[in-house]
Amino acid sequence: MEKKKYNFKTPPYDHQRKALEIGWDKESFAYFMEMGTGKTKVLIDNLGVLFSQNLINAGLIIAPKSVYTIWQNDELPKHLNVEYESLLWKPTLKEKLIKEFINKETNKLKLLVMNVEAFSTKKGLTFAEEFIKIHHCLVSIDESTAIKNHKAIRTKNILKLRKVAKYRRILTGSPITKNPLDLYTQCYFLDPNHLGFKSLYAFKNYHCHFEIVYFGDREIATPVGFKNLNEIESKLPTFSFRVTKEECLDLPKKIYTVRYVQLTDEQKKLYEQIESEARANLQQNEMTVNNVLTEILRLHQITAGFFTGDSGTVELKNNKLNTLMEVVDSIEGKAIIWANWVHNIEQIKEELVKEYGMESTVTFYGKVTSDQRTEAIRQFHNNPKCRFFVANPSTGGYGLTLTQATTVIYYSNSYNAEHRMQSEERAHRIGQTEKVTYVDLITEDTVDEKIVKALKTKFRLSAETLGEVVRTWI
Repeated sequence: MEKKKYNFKTPPYDHQRKALEIGWDKESFAYFMEMGTGKTKVLIDNLGVLFSQNLINAGLIIAPKSVYTIWQNDELPKHLNVEYESLLWKPTLKEKLIKEFINKETNKLKLLVMNVEAFSTKKGLTFAEEFIKIHHCLVSIDESTAIKNHKAIRTKNILKLRKVAKYRRILTGSPITKNPLDLYTQCYFLDPNHLGFKSLYAFKNYHCHFEIVYFGDREIATPVGFKNLNEIESKLPTFSFRVTKEECLDLPKKIYTVRYVQLTDEQKKLYEQIESEARANLQQNEMTVNNVLTEILRLHQITAGFFTGDSGTVELKNNKLNTLMEVVDSIEGKAIIWANWVHNIEQIKEELVKEYGMESTVTFYGKVTSDQRTEAIRQFHNNPKCRFFVANPSTGGYGLTLTQATTVIYYSNSYNAEHRMQSEERAHRIGQTEKVTYVDLITEDTVDEKIVKALKTKFRLSAETLGEVVRTWI
C-alpha cells in the first residue's frame, strides 16, 4: 500500500526506518529487536503512520508494569508526531472515567496504556475489550514473552483481544528465552497461521522429541529435544523484523534505559513511617547530617526489599527481584548486575541459579576470597554457561575487564558518582566490540529516583553538600 509521507518527531536510525517500512501496514507483525535498538520508537511511529493514513483511530499498548508508565510519560510525548490523547490504566480508575474515555468522540489518536498484569483481572479485560470493539485499533504487546505461558490467566485473556483488533504487534528482544515453545502464544496472538498450527498441542508434537516420565502410576510425555526448527526459522521473516545491537552500526556505544518498580504495600507502609519520623526530627532540628544519612540508607534498604533493625535483617515483599528477572529474561548474552547490599547479591544469585543453573552465575563482593574472585572472573570470561556477574560496585567496580557483557543492570545505586562511573566502564572499555545497554531498576517516588538524579549530574557529594541535599530528599 502506498502511504503518505510521515514527518518523524525524532529521526529514526536506519534499522528503525527499515523495520517500519517492512511492517507498518501489516495486520500482524513482530518487532524482534534486541533491547537498546529502539523498538519502542518503531511501534510509536507505526501508530503515527497508520493514524495519518486514516487506518486506525486508537491504540492499546500493553507493557510490563515496570515500563508501562514510561510509555505514557516519556516515550509517547518524545516520539509521537500526531495529535493524541491517552489514558494510563490503574486498578483504582473509576468506572465513570473509564466509560468517558472509551466513548469520547475525538479527531485525535486515542491511546490506552495498560500493564500486562491488568489482564489477570476481569475489570482489565473488560475495559480493554470495550475500548477495542468501538475503535479501529492497533493492539501491541511490549516484552511479549510475558504471554509465553499458555496456562496463565493473563495470556488467555490477552489472546481474546486478537479477534477484535484491526492490527496486532508484538515487541521483544528475545522471543525465545528457554526453548522454541516460547514462540507459540506470542505468534498465535498475531495470527494462528503464522507458525502453521492452530493449537499448541499440534505445534509441540511436530517440533518436539518426547520422553516418557513416570510419576507414580502416571505416564507423562516430556519434551527432551526439538526438531524441524529450520521450518520455524523460515517462517519468522515473513511476519517479523529481527535486529541485534551488533548489527546497528549507527547506534551509540552506550544505551541507557530504565525499568520502574512499585513499592509493595508492606514496603510503602514502612517507608512512609521512617520518612515521616525523619521529617519530624528535621523540622525540630534534632538530626545531624550523619543521622539523616542513616535514615536515607534505611529507606534505600526498604526499596531493595529488606530492612535491618535492632533484631536483625527482615525480608520485605518487593517487586524489584521480579523486575530483574523480567529484564534478564528479555536479554541475550552476558550481563553484569550491580547491587550495593550483600543481602541482595546473595538473593539475586539464588534466584538466577534457580532459573538458569549452577554455572550461570558468579559473585564478586567483600566476602568472596581472592581465589574465588579470580575463579569468578575466569568463569565469566571463558565459560559460555556463565552469563551473570553479580557484584558490589565498591568491590568489583574498579580495574576489572568484563567486556564479555553487553548488558549492565543496576539493581541499586549509591550516591557515590565515582562508583557509578567506574562500574559502567567494566564492560565499556578496550576490547568491547559491541554496544552496551545500561538498565537502572528504580523504585518510583522513593530515594532511588533522587540518587539517580544526583548521579546523572555527576555530583561527587561531599559531606557538607550532602547535608543540604538530604534535606530535600527527605
